[in-house]
Amino acid sequence: MTPLLRKLLGMNWLLVGLTILLSFFGVVAIYSATYFRTSEYWEKQAIWVAGGLGVFFTVSIMHYRWVKWAALPLYLTGTILTALTYTSLGQEHGGAKCWLRLPGIGTFQPSQLALIAGVLTVALFLSQFARLHPVPKLLAVGAIIAAPMLLTLKQPDFGMTLVWIPVMLTTAFAAGLPKRYLLAILLSGMALMPLVINFGLKPYQRQRLVTFVDPQIDPQGASYAINQALIAIGSGGFAGKGFKATGTQVEQGFIPGTTVHTDYIFTAIGEQWGFLGNVILISAFGGLLIACLYSAHKSADVYGLVISTGFAMQIFFHVYQNIGMTIAIMPITGLPLPLISYGGTFLLMNMFALGLVNSVWIHRREVV
Repeated sequence: MTPLLRKLLGMNWLLVGLTILLSFFGVVAIYSATYFRTSEYWEKQAIWVAGGLGVFFTVSIMHYRWVKWAALPLYLTGTILTALTYTSLGQEHGGAKCWLRLPGIGTFQPSQLALIAGVLTVALFLSQFARLHPVPKLLAVGAIIAAPMLLTLKQPDFGMTLVWIPVMLTTAFAAGLPKRYLLAILLSGMALMPLVINFGLKPYQRQRLVTFVDPQIDPQGASYAINQALIAIGSGGFAGKGFKATGTQVEQGFIPGTTVHTDYIFTAIGEQWGFLGNVILISAFGGLLIACLYSAHKSADVYGLVISTGFAMQIFFHVYQNIGMTIAIMPITGLPLPLISYGGTFLLMNMFALGLVNSVWIHRREVV
């Protein structure tokens, strides 16, 4: 048996199957949420899924340790591109100047690349300096994530900034840092949160936090989106109104057409597929996370363990935050749903990350 065939047959098939299933369902969900307006979104998403699966399988076959050599260049590239959003190349979307348009490449969100590269760089540092005292290790991790995280906050993209916190705490925990240090960081971060909210956010973002506490405040203004999302999901009932159902909240435009296929895609899914469809979708994400964590558990080295747990937390937080904001258990931050929401950059970054997790599984028996 050739090495290539051995790798293809030795993949984490739960991870592979759920990645393919969720990405194809994402195309279906985007189609059902936008077909009555335009075919542009689902057609583009289908192309990105095809390209993303190519990235996923290519990275899966590649040895994940090779990425060590690319971690720092990717980190520098992601940070520089995030900084470029402050120039004339940056484009505003949803009140945040977090998109970048490069000639010949198109528009993409560099903070997503910065996050993936940040996980790889932190994992590289923690695996190379495992015997270093926890305090300098934590200071080094803080220094690594400070630039891209602060640049993202300044855009201001509060949702993407929040992702850094659980992801980096998870990578530090997976690398064996004492829990008391991590707990101290978490409590310190919670203590600083009022300062971030009052001085780091724009007024409309602070208003979102207020409406999260009381959705009945300004029901026709700041609370409008969350109230309509709750109505749409609730109206789906147990089995939903059906695929491509007519007369829905989505079709009638109560959910804005600019965000129904991105941040509020779960709203469209809940209305059409109901409670049953939502449970199946969340269960599929649960299976994906279990596959990621099992790959981490079987990893041959600390580097594979850390990147697998880091990417698992990234997916978990995106899923929790995206679904949570549509059912009013989390404030609105504009984070997309992994593999489901419309968007090429986010899809490709997730495919790359999941491909690395699959590579960790494929190469789990190799002696370091």
